[in-house]
Amino acid sequence: MIEHIERFPRLRDRAIFIGRPEDIVPGTFGPGLPEIRDWTEHHYQFSGGYILGLESEELGDRGDLRRRLGYEDDEVVCIASVGGSGVGTALLEKVMGAYPAVKRRIPTLRMIAVAGPRIDPAALPKIDGVEVRAFVADLNLHLAACDVALTQGGLSTTMELVAARRPFIYFPLIDHCEQNFHVKHRLERYRAGRCMDFEAASPDRLAMEIESLLSGPVDFLALETGTAARAASMIAEVL
Repeated sequence: MIEHIERFPRLRDRAIFIGRPEDIVPGTFGPGLPEIRDWTEHHYQFSGGYILGLESEELGDRGDLRRRLGYEDDEVVCIASVGGSGVGTALLEKVMGAYPAVKRRIPTLRMIAVAGPRIDPAALPKIDGVEVRAFVADLNLHLAACDVALTQGGLSTTMELVAARRPFIYFPLIDHCEQNFHVKHRLERYRAGRCMDFEAASPDRLAMEIESLLSGPVDFLALETGTAARAASMIAEVL
């Protein structure tokens, strides 16, 4: 692909990277290949930020949002979400299984597990107190309203949480290049989320980590807004 782009630059009218140069991992593409960041800066324009369903300022007052979505002011809402594939079944089973341990530390905890389109809710364990939902409309709003989230290491969900400034734990899929390197690098730049190894996430360890997140400040780097408009403007220039 690198050689193809160098030989035929005219094939692409414009290439846009959704983010900033600092979001790109350091290092090379491989032995004898160019530096990833240098090459990307040479061949792409940058929109900054991230394209979201809603900008942070559009979410409104968080207290109003919680009440509108049916969450009480005095409960600690934990949302576990694994995206649109079926690969997150094991993660949902693990975090649901940790619910009793977390509940002992946080008595007001309310856990909601979102199965998504490719996980049969009936196949998940039945844990007393854990709500399992097959589908949640406007999940980004629920993530913005929650107190803490548990998710895989995908970029879309984690960046929604960054924008909403909600604490979260993420579990990159083992041997998944994007989640373990590219997404993790970007989240570290924003000082957002806590990366956790799936195998190390015992119920007691997970309970301790959730309690720690809830007791600390949220000091994420602010996510710049207006990304979709900038990307659209870049596209419009070549139409």
